[in-house]
Amino acid sequence: MSEMNTDQNEASSDDWSHSMDGQRQAESGAESAQFQELQPESGKMDGEVSLDAILDVPVIISMEIGRTKISIRNLLQLNQGSVVELDRLAGEPMDVLVNGTLIAQGEVVVVNDKFGVRLTDVISPADRVKRLQ
Repeated sequence: MSEMNTDQNEASSDDWSHSMDGQRQAESGAESAQFQELQPESGKMDGEVSLDAILDVPVIISMEIGRTKISIRNLLQLNQGSVVELDRLAGEPMDVLVNGTLIAQGEVVVVNDKFGVRLTDVISPADRVKRLQ
């Protein structure tokens, strides 16, 4: 019986020793994960960005000819034929916004009895980023 207890003690001692060795390795960071190095996709030059993933994302484009601030009292008094004065002068360029961000300015044109906008000034990407901040 005492021989059996000695074997169990040795076995539990070995398990304990093995567990402690594993813990020491984990604490010392002896093993580190290995990852494959990422390779560029075939057919693309280094540094070239692919826009294919976002080309079909829908955005809202709107044209703004002007703004004004009006009280609710005056808003409720508007009816057919009322004139609302805007903050822009006639002939001034209108703003072209994509998802609420100014990207260009342009002028109204009529093409085949439909309104359109001829872009007269496109905001540079650097200026667009500055306006976001």
